[in-house]
Parts: sequence; structure tokens; C-alpha cells
Amino acid sequence: MARSKSSKQWLDEHFDDRYVKMSRQDGYRSRASYKLLEICEKGQLIRSGMTVVDLGSAPGGWSQVAARLVGDKGRVVSSDILEMDSIAGVEFIQGDFTDDGVFQSLLECIGESPVDLVISDMAPNMSGNASIDQPAAMYLVELALDMAQSILKPGGGFIAKVFHGEGFDDYIKTIRQQFTKVTMRKPEASRARSRETYVVASGYKG
Repeated sequence: MARSKSSKQWLDEHFDDRYVKMSRQDGYRSRASYKLLEICEKGQLIRSGMTVVDLGSAPGGWSQVAARLVGDKGRVVSSDILEMDSIAGVEFIQGDFTDDGVFQSLLECIGESPVDLVISDMAPNMSGNASIDQPAAMYLVELALDMAQSILKPGGGFIAKVFHGEGFDDYIKTIRQQFTKVTMRKPEASRARSRETYVVASGYKG
């Protein structure tokens, strides 16, 4: 079947993308790895020995980065509805973390480890219709914040992808009420045309 003009344009752009090429060379599963790397380089948000929970982790690009940064003394616990191939140093729970059974499995996996950081690069499958896509995106990031509130230790951090649009300002206002420091980041690896940005919060008030 012939590809549409738009899909061919996307494929051409994707395979010409320097971050896609870098991810192959560096062994990362997605170009998204470089977004987290850039965010963490400036703030040292992921450090050796930390416990990090990665929500919506498949295919594993952020989990790879987190596992490398926490080192052998740290832990990375990841979860996604989709399957994810195993990653050294990453414990993976498959399922919807809003489901009670999956949530309990996550808690059991985390155990007594105080969670230092929750990260989320979740996004819905975009339809191109903002009236559908924006509420779906906000729903996911609100779920990520709910999970962070359930498991973060006082002083912990939160990094999540958020899309500009309806609900964005109220969401950031809520974050500012719950963390002592909140900044917004647009990594170079994030495509310029994308409405995505990243909220980076630290000092969870608990």
C-alpha cells in the first residue's frame, strides 16, 4: 500500500533526525532518552543510589538513562501497559498502574525503598484533534502526579511531560503547591513544533 505524503514526510524526518541516529549509536531505545539526559545534566536530578519510578516506560529509553545514573546502588522500577524488553538494573511491572492489582504490585516491588523521583514521558496516541488529544494528555499527567503523591518521600522529585493547552496552567499551579521548586524545560531533543514541555519539580512537601 502506498504511503501518504504526510507519513512519508514523517519517516524521512525521523530517519534524518540526529537524535534517532545518536540513539542507535549509543544503544538507547528511543530518542526520548536525550530529553531526560539533558534535563538531568543541568539539575543532577538523578544521582547514584536513588530509587526512581518510571511511569509509562515502554520502550525503555528513560529507564535506560535512569538505570545508568542511579548505578548499582540505586533502583529503577518501571511500569507500562505495553510490554517492555528487559533492561539491566530495571524492575518492570506490566499493566495499568491505576488498576488496584498493578498498583499493589508496584508497591510490593518498591518495598521499603523510599522513592526519590517519579518520572513520566507518557503521552496518548495523538489523533491530530486538539479537543481530543489535550484532555487525554492531561489525564495521563494527572495520573502520574497522583501516583507521585502516593509514593514519593518528602523532598522527592517529579519530572513529567505536559502539553500546552487547556488545563496546563491549572496543572502547573497544583504542582507549585506541592513542591518547593518547579521549573519548565524544553530540551533540545524535543521537536520544536511539538507542544510538549517538561515540568521538573523538586522538594515534595508530602
